[in-house]
Amino acid sequence: MKQEHDNPSGPRGRRGAGGPRRGGPFGRPGGWQQGDLPDATDAADWFAGRIPDEWFTGDLRVTVDRDEITVMGELPAPESGEAAAAEGRITRWREDTRGQRMKIADEAQAKYGRSVAWGARIGDTGRLFTHLAVPAMTRLRQSERQVLDTLVDAGVARSRSEALAWCVRLVGQHTDEWLGGLREAMSEVERLRAEGPSL
Repeated sequence: MKQEHDNPSGPRGRRGAGGPRRGGPFGRPGGWQQGDLPDATDAADWFAGRIPDEWFTGDLRVTVDRDEITVMGELPAPESGEAAAAEGRITRWREDTRGQRMKIADEAQAKYGRSVAWGARIGDTGRLFTHLAVPAMTRLRQSERQVLDTLVDAGVARSRSEALAWCVRLVGQHTDEWLGGLREAMSEVERLRAEGPSL
């Protein structure tokens, strides 16, 4: 799936360019801290109720993590069924809905403390707009660094960071069921914790 920004010429870290606003309601300093992010378990329902009915066909796919909410919807297929026609329709929808999407994103960011990424697809053709690329710092031992360096030397990735992202994607593709079960278990723990007495 191709990934694009709604405002390619704008600086990263601002609304419409894919990053959270620094110093705002959820940026640092003075914003949401990692431990006190608002609960976003109802984000899919909120977006389903907030988005105009005529935008998408079928169910929305809303994905939430600590940094970002991604909203992906299916558009009506063009009559020709060609990939180029699908790409054109997605581009038209992107331009026609830009103002409304930015307004909804502002509301969601204030409510959930996370950036919002938008996307649309028609069959196998999809585009993701206004998405984040968040740095994830880690310490690796030599044997682990050698794995990344092998991927770089083999031309699979251009840098260690790109190689690490490639590894994460590969694991995600092959462990979807296990990761899904783990997320469900974590959600149950969060629910039970919320039902317990406050300290």
